[in-house]
Amino acid sequence: MAQLIDAAGLSLPVSRRGFLAGTGGLLAAATLAACAPSGGGEAATSTFGHLLPGDVPAQWDRIRAAVNTKLKADLGFEFKPEFINWTNYASQSLLKFTSGEDFQTALSARWLNIAQLIESKALEPLDEALASGKYPNLMAAVDQSAFDANRWPDGSVYGVPAVNSAARIHHVVARGDLVDKYAGGSIETFDQLEKFWYDVQQKEGIPGYINRNSPFDVLGAPTGVLYAQGWETPDFLPLYFSSDSLMFVPSRDAATTGSTDAVPFWEYEPYLESLHRVRKYYEDGIINGDRLNADPATLKSQFDGGGAATCWGITDGADTSGHLDLLEQAVKGASLVTLLPFSEGLSAKPNQTFQADNLVVVNAAAADAEKALQLLDWVSIQENHDLLQYGEEGTDWKAVGDDAYEQVGDYANFPGFAMSWRVPLERKYSRMSESETTWFDWSKEYDNFTLDPFATFIPDLAEVEKEHAQITAAIAEFANPLFAGAVDVTEGLDKLKSALDTAGLPKVQEELNKQADAYLAAQK
Repeated sequence: MAQLIDAAGLSLPVSRRGFLAGTGGLLAAATLAACAPSGGGEAATSTFGHLLPGDVPAQWDRIRAAVNTKLKADLGFEFKPEFINWTNYASQSLLKFTSGEDFQTALSARWLNIAQLIESKALEPLDEALASGKYPNLMAAVDQSAFDANRWPDGSVYGVPAVNSAARIHHVVARGDLVDKYAGGSIETFDQLEKFWYDVQQKEGIPGYINRNSPFDVLGAPTGVLYAQGWETPDFLPLYFSSDSLMFVPSRDAATTGSTDAVPFWEYEPYLESLHRVRKYYEDGIINGDRLNADPATLKSQFDGGGAATCWGITDGADTSGHLDLLEQAVKGASLVTLLPFSEGLSAKPNQTFQADNLVVVNAAAADAEKALQLLDWVSIQENHDLLQYGEEGTDWKAVGDDAYEQVGDYANFPGFAMSWRVPLERKYSRMSESETTWFDWSKEYDNFTLDPFATFIPDLAEVEKEHAQITAAIAEFANPLFAGAVDVTEGLDKLKSALDTAGLPKVQEELNKQADAYLAAQK
């Protein structure tokens, strides 16, 4: 997905949780003591809808009942989320917003559809409400700098950042037992990773890597699992109006010359090489052949059942918690490792924007948008946060030390990134692998990353809305098969270029460069 996304990309488990509470118990206590959540009892109980991505978690009815009992006592209303499969989430959530359905919140981001939602005025601007003093728990749990980093070009904040580290880097989650068997216990470069994939495919008869289709897997932002150059020099990010549209590559000296000179992705040689590499992986059976239509839950089950050597991951602390328990049940002696095969290892400083990849947005058509923020404030209290994300203490999880947890029940995989992730409240999975711990801790430090020259650049769709819609349709029809490796690269690119020219590529490219140049000029 997009930089600081991910999923995002973003995984097979896109749902991820786990951030060591950096400010410890003092902030948690202060947050709890600040004041009770705003709102109060009502004569009649209202129930509000929310859109969440993914499958319904196991034991959800029991957990929702427990949450609603406490929520009703504290605020006088209940919530009833609608879970939408990841395969359909982007299109279905966009449709629900633009058709004026009555629900309170949803997950959105630049890698989803937030640009279209803002353009259609489907989102509630949040600045006035956040400054009102009505939501002290939320404001204590989300740093003001996080809101400021995610302002739209019109100066407004349209979402509550739900992240748990400085940056989310796309990477590989691998079967550690197979790494021991076929790679001598260590994979440090992309070439070693590629050899491992082929060895496993040939000797175990399972694919080397499985994931749903994503341009970021192939083109990187700055890394992509299949993008070899990103592991060598993770030093730039593509530009785009929306992540389902066309990716452009800016000039590498744009920051010094002031000229963006962005070109379509196929004019950048490492991206073209990546397309050819992915085509070969598809033909050789290294990647799953159903990437175009793959269901994330099905892919997760495949990996967790021992049916693949590696899957997609992102540095948000849930590689181990998302897979290990089920993998151990399926494969005796199985283990997990987190792989980021940077040529410079932990010394790599990938480019990042520090924009949040997960934003909880409020529906402008909601019957009572204030209740949406009351809920987000309520889940910003440790006790409520833990109930929603981890379940009932003692039944579903138990505390390990001050800031970790052990899962003891079946409830898991609530998409906290779509509602309740708060940096100081997140608990760390007690069985997190050593490799994941190393990279997750690395991902929390802003100094480990390079600020991209286009870090806060968000292009405005207004002047090219018609052309953008046509380009997005062309990408879906002609580019997605290229990213999946499902078509010949030369033939596929010819069809894509023809469709994009008809859709208005020259105008869109000119507008992007115009806005990007103005952005660079304003930074001086």
